[in-house]
Amino acid sequence: MRIPVGRREQLTRLSASPWWRGVAVFATGALPVLAFPAPGLWWFAYVALVPWLLLVRTAPTGRRAVVEGWLGGTGFMLAMHHWLMPNLHVFILLIAALLGLLWAPWGWLVRSMLGGAPSPGRAAAAIAVVPSGWLMVEVVRSWEGLGGPWGLLGASQWQVPPALRLASVGGVWLVSLLVVAVNTAVVVLVAVPTARVPAVAGVCACALAVGAVWLWAPRPGRSGEDVRIAVVQPGVINGVGGADRRFARGEQLTRELAGRDVDLVVWGESSVGVDLAARPRFAARLAAVSRAVGADVLVNVDARRSDRPGIFKSSVLVGPDGPTGDRYDKMRLVPFGEYVPARALLGWATSVGKAAGEDRMRGSRQSVMVLPDDEGRAGLRVGPLVCFESAFPDMSRRLVRSGTQLLIAQSATSTFQDSWAPAQHASLAALRAAETGRPMVHATLTGVSAVYGPGGEPVGERLSTGTSASAVYEVPLAGGTTPYVRLGDWPVYGALAVLAALCAAEGLRALRKPAPETAAPPARTAHGSAVRPGR
Repeated sequence: MRIPVGRREQLTRLSASPWWRGVAVFATGALPVLAFPAPGLWWFAYVALVPWLLLVRTAPTGRRAVVEGWLGGTGFMLAMHHWLMPNLHVFILLIAALLGLLWAPWGWLVRSMLGGAPSPGRAAAAIAVVPSGWLMVEVVRSWEGLGGPWGLLGASQWQVPPALRLASVGGVWLVSLLVVAVNTAVVVLVAVPTARVPAVAGVCACALAVGAVWLWAPRPGRSGEDVRIAVVQPGVINGVGGADRRFARGEQLTRELAGRDVDLVVWGESSVGVDLAARPRFAARLAAVSRAVGADVLVNVDARRSDRPGIFKSSVLVGPDGPTGDRYDKMRLVPFGEYVPARALLGWATSVGKAAGEDRMRGSRQSVMVLPDDEGRAGLRVGPLVCFESAFPDMSRRLVRSGTQLLIAQSATSTFQDSWAPAQHASLAALRAAETGRPMVHATLTGVSAVYGPGGEPVGERLSTGTSASAVYEVPLAGGTTPYVRLGDWPVYGALAVLAALCAAEGLRALRKPAPETAAPPARTAHGSAVRPGR
């Protein structure tokens, strides 16, 4: 169907309008969110960036490409964290706009590599350069003070077995690189007809890399031993005395596990609202349920400590005789939720939303807890994480390097109960399990609770956000070391090398470019001049 000339001119004017381009870029920047839970359209991630890339590559100037990188990044961050609006209100707009600035240089990079009519060689280079630039944005925004690594593009592939195998080699970073590389190759196929051969070659290279990893990358060596882990999820309990009633419900659900031969019972984040040293009655109640089920109980205490100043969130192991002494204090806190960055400057956020009124205190080191076996000897080695610490690949990797056999994340997302947040949070455990080759338990107060095996595969049924129950999981243990645990964040350094090579190549090209010739002044004669010829 042919578009009428008038309509075609109108569309051309709209595409040239900075206002309409800005709106389109903002909207297309938000599209990748659909690949994450709860929509869960994982396959969409491989084309979700294409509309944004097509717009940025046609930006009229480099400055406009920078603006469109920022607008698209703002749209992505706002869509990714939209469930924070009830807590942060209008402040979420400011946060999204500030974090969106990280994509401004990426916008310039996209236009410089794909703008106009790039040569086949430059288009081929773009398939490596554009993903490398994107990865640098993800690395920078993964800093805890900027909100942490929530919504990394590679995390959208948490339920795809080949992607999980890729994560075991290079972590979530390698998966992000692959996803953006495919998006970039699709853009070259669509918009650069002269470079379709390198685009197809790029897609084939990605497919071959995934296939090679699937066939030859070492898999977690199953030890042949399973452990029985119980997760206790009391459900939403609010109102007057909510903390005490939640504790009582957790106590009841734990007692119901008696006779089921469990090795460990895990409660969610903030499951205990008092300091056990200052309130020994609660410690005695936990010891009693530990004796009743014949297993230690890993609780999470959210309270002001009696031995140190301030409020801590701590994983505490309780045995039949009371607290065992094993304790982990949360190290990485949620900005605005558990502390206010630069409170003297940003403390006003508490007046427009539900930001933390008092900063939580940080722990200083990670901890590996050793459970006793049936004969009282050292048994299962457990590595606890609290809440959004499960989003940080380096923390689980460090625990496994320290000998952890089972990763555990204790979480509570009841504030965002009816949003996409609980499902997104639970999905992160699959990636951490696949990266490290160790099973992981994600235990929450109100759902979603889930357990994953050493390859990131689901174990048993999830406990949804509408459930108040306990569940027992047969969790397979594994040995060996994945390439990611052994080598670390090597894809990040590879991306840095690609960008450094680009800078070096552009610098050499600038040096070799001949300087423009300066026109010689006209010669003067006795009978003429440049100003008045003929004289």
